[in-house]
Amino acid sequence: MKNFGIGGATAENELEAMNPLESNLKPIQQEEYKQRIYKVCQLMKADDIKAIYVNAGTNLLYFTGTHWPSSERLVGAIILPNEEVHYIVPNFEIGTIQDFLEIEGTIHSWEEHESPYQLILKVLADNAIFEGEIQLDETTPFSIVNGLNKEVHSFLIAVAAPIISKCRMVKSNAEIAIIQHVMDITMVVQKATARILRVGISAKEVENFIHEAHKKMGVSSGSYFCIVLFGVDSSFPHGVKNPKNLAINDIVLVDTGCQLYDYISDITRTYIFGEADELQRKIWNIEKEIQLAVFNASVLNTTCGAIDDASRVVLEANSLGPDYKLPGLPHRTGHGIGLDIHEYPYIVRGDNTKLEVGMTFSNEPMICVPNKFGIRLEDHIYMAAEGPKWFTELAHTIENPFNL
Repeated sequence: MKNFGIGGATAENELEAMNPLESNLKPIQQEEYKQRIYKVCQLMKADDIKAIYVNAGTNLLYFTGTHWPSSERLVGAIILPNEEVHYIVPNFEIGTIQDFLEIEGTIHSWEEHESPYQLILKVLADNAIFEGEIQLDETTPFSIVNGLNKEVHSFLIAVAAPIISKCRMVKSNAEIAIIQHVMDITMVVQKATARILRVGISAKEVENFIHEAHKKMGVSSGSYFCIVLFGVDSSFPHGVKNPKNLAINDIVLVDTGCQLYDYISDITRTYIFGEADELQRKIWNIEKEIQLAVFNASVLNTTCGAIDDASRVVLEANSLGPDYKLPGLPHRTGHGIGLDIHEYPYIVRGDNTKLEVGMTFSNEPMICVPNKFGIRLEDHIYMAAEGPKWFTELAHTIENPFNL
């Protein structure tokens, strides 16, 4: 049986033929960061939240445009309901962090021997905030939570996930355009990856190609992540310690993505290298059927939990599962995507978050058959005013995944 677009090319030729996709995209602009600050402050006012602390990482980036990784030294920002932003940084980092700020704010610094937790409380006191609820973003290290709790204060300290998720889950047109672009890049890489496959090629060799291919497509950092699995290894969703080399009639699973302008792509394709047997083809077709059921269930105002339920209905109708039992789907149906590869909303049983315009999430109801293979087709959905939309063209068949 003929495999379409699988094998027959070399990595060198594929890389040589690649060129970046044309685009007029720009990074998120300062005005959008200001709109995000305004939105979170409106939510804070509605819930009588006195302040929110966002730690270094993607939450600080989302609201202030500040690229700063989390470390053992506290770096973050206090957002007040009046839209003021107060940055908390080590004194010796002031000169550096000023170059990264997109949103203006007052910088408060602490020396190495001083307590940044006392400084946070002082900033609140200086703004006449002495009691009530303050919230910390959920990625804030326990050391910071513990440090604040050890200080004398009259605050209720709570997690800011409900408010922050309401902001980050709903993507702007600019965010969706960037995500679309990086998905387009990774789809080109996926197609090229299928073409370089040959008997005996190692997973590491394929991963290296994917990294270089993303670079050739204009992403200087290369792959954001990469999972390449052959044969029985594909039955383990996130891989094995010592991946096997490719053999004829192996299932091939490639899960990869890149990051550009801070936003991430994430696409999985699974197909056959050789000729599929009856079970492989049956499970592949069920996987696609579930993907379509998930898409059709992704209606505005539907809960994320109900979407996961829809995938389980198809599984059980095909005598798979139930629940997380194998052969079947051992994990949630999907996850949100944006600045983080896994973020809200999560498409998982019992989640009552309702879909609204601007949400973006994966549709990846993987089917694992123990000791044999796994099939994961991962595409992402964004919610438009008229309903769900695909970022990518769906896989076609197990022998012709890219519909050639």
